[in-house]
Amino acid sequence: MRRKFGPLTILEYICLVLLAVLFIFPLFWMIAASMKPEAEVYNNMNSIKAFLPSIHPSDWFISYKQVLSRFHLLGYIINSLFYGLCVAAGSVIINGMAGYAFAKLNFNGKRVLFGLLLALLVVPLETILISQFTIVHKLGLVDTRLAVILPALAGAFNIYLFRNFFMAIPAEIIESAKLDGANTWQIFLRIMLPMSKPAVATVGTLAFIGSWNDYIWPLMVLTDKSKFPIQVAITAINSTEPVYTNQVMAVLTISTIPLILIYIVAQRYILEGIGGSGTGIK
Repeated sequence: MRRKFGPLTILEYICLVLLAVLFIFPLFWMIAASMKPEAEVYNNMNSIKAFLPSIHPSDWFISYKQVLSRFHLLGYIINSLFYGLCVAAGSVIINGMAGYAFAKLNFNGKRVLFGLLLALLVVPLETILISQFTIVHKLGLVDTRLAVILPALAGAFNIYLFRNFFMAIPAEIIESAKLDGANTWQIFLRIMLPMSKPAVATVGTLAFIGSWNDYIWPLMVLTDKSKFPIQVAITAINSTEPVYTNQVMAVLTISTIPLILIYIVAQRYILEGIGGSGTGIK
């Protein structure tokens, strides 16, 4: 059914466009500033020219070449990709197993544990950083890549999302698989996960984005600069003299591009996953 346009509908679209512009214009300025010489970055700030790259195409990628020559940026990006992919894959498996247990398995204290899990949703991550660091230190994992990856694998929201998707899968399918000789692991890997692709895509994508954007935790547990992810490296780059605004904007643009591409590819699954997380819709 086609939607009728009226004064309220037009007002809604105007508000949405203004809101979109409010969020997007810093991104446009960042990209434009990275494609200008340093002397032109803050020129014409009161006009539309502030959001346009240099009029000379030869200047567009100079700042990118300069920052790549000054810093080992490729190594930091590879580190972030490694952390992000490990966290994404691990999150799907770990949170999926926990969600499957809460959805389809019976064990003592199940409701109590699930209640505690829901309570964790309101606990800010910053309140447990010190305790988390103490545990990592006692395990001897400080300044290792595992220290960055392991604490990010489990998340209360991800377990909750998987649990709701698994609840929607009919019990008859699981019983049929058991009659065919499938064990719990085979049911989980060959039936539950493939039937919950929106949840898998949502958790994997959000876990990757969260790992890529993480700054405080890697900064706490890593001292070896060769292991820094891109977000920690940006701070080091931003404080290394001489500081050039166009080069800083170039680094920020490089760090943003993978997230934009991932979201464009996975946005449909993310919307399906989050939209169905409260109802168990697959």
